[in-house]
Amino acid sequence: MGGSVIRDPALAAEGERKIAWAREHMPILEQVRAELVAGSALSGRRVGICLHLEAKTAVLAITLAEAGAQVYACGSNPLSTQDDVVAALDRAGVRVYALHGATPEEYDAFLGMVAEQDPELVIDDGADLIALLARRGQGDRVQGGCEETTTGIVRLKAMEARGELPFPVVAVNNARCKYLFDNRYGTGQSVWDGIMRSTNLLVAGKTVVVVGYGWCGKGVALRARGLGAQVVVCEVDPIAAAEAALDGQRVLPMAQAAPLGDVFVTVTGCTEVIRGEHFERMKDGALLANAGHFDVEISKPDLARLSTQVRRVREHVEEYRLADGRRVHLLAEGRLVNLAAGDGHPVEIMDMSFALQAMSLRHVAVSGRLPRQVLSVPAEVDRRVAELRLNSWGMGIDQLTPRQVEYLAAWEA
Repeated sequence: MGGSVIRDPALAAEGERKIAWAREHMPILEQVRAELVAGSALSGRRVGICLHLEAKTAVLAITLAEAGAQVYACGSNPLSTQDDVVAALDRAGVRVYALHGATPEEYDAFLGMVAEQDPELVIDDGADLIALLARRGQGDRVQGGCEETTTGIVRLKAMEARGELPFPVVAVNNARCKYLFDNRYGTGQSVWDGIMRSTNLLVAGKTVVVVGYGWCGKGVALRARGLGAQVVVCEVDPIAAAEAALDGQRVLPMAQAAPLGDVFVTVTGCTEVIRGEHFERMKDGALLANAGHFDVEISKPDLARLSTQVRRVREHVEEYRLADGRRVHLLAEGRLVNLAAGDGHPVEIMDMSFALQAMSLRHVAVSGRLPRQVLSVPAEVDRRVAELRLNSWGMGIDQLTPRQVEYLAAWEA
């Protein structure tokens, strides 16, 4: 498609094979696609998306295009962009601006190229595109959007609190069918996939320090224990910390956890949760991985300052040698380890999340003027995705009887 910025059009065939595999295992989005094609909610609408550009995201983008939208896409992380998938998207009629390993300047330029298309609807992951549209004063021309991840919603809530949110945004991440499945089971599996691909090391018997015990942290800890690791959790929220303790994890401040950990995984959405004073206490050979959206959770400036030598020892593994000879290994440059060093969440998980995205975008498109706020996914959309998931598994559930409905609506008995 003319106007795209891609690495190599010749890669499209391999990208198409990846997309076909993902599409085959995404029956929920297939059903939503049929409903969107039969309707006209997205027909002719300009949709800008900033997401991790891999096969599952490509299925979503193609779904929107098949529903009649003009889709413009850029990547939400330079290392998660897959050049073959990008080439396939271009051949499928999606205008796309993305290169694997894009420089910060190229990344910003690609965001700008999507913004220049004057999108009417937006799907974002991390809120970089929404923030750019706000800075450019384009918010009045956008009907609304959807946000995929916790970090993005934190940013959008900050914008809303300051009266600077440029248009209504549906917080897809806060849907039950998102955080209960994508954040917990998706992150739990894909993070360990990325770590194990990067290192080829055993997990069993090691001490894993999970920093942050939200739904993503719970998933990472759950899978670490399943792989035979001992888990330590670091938290700033006493409720989350108490939950971690009752789930069987050991809870410690980072200063006390630093000397114990063999593997550290950050999942907080905050900055510098592992920093200089912690690196100074770590054991030789410690592995550092991040599963938060931005590469700021592990302080790379502190790590560079304390190191006398940096070298790449494996693909996606950089060894920092400290002044006393100890080595600390940073995976995937401190970016999202599950996407930068792996294929991201399992296909069936993203089938649910991207069905939520597509249905939420349709909700925004047909709802007219919504309040300029961070909005919840409509309950009926959340429930519909769960029903389609169960249907795809051949499972059914009970229905309330009229007597039960009456009982639950009464207070006298």
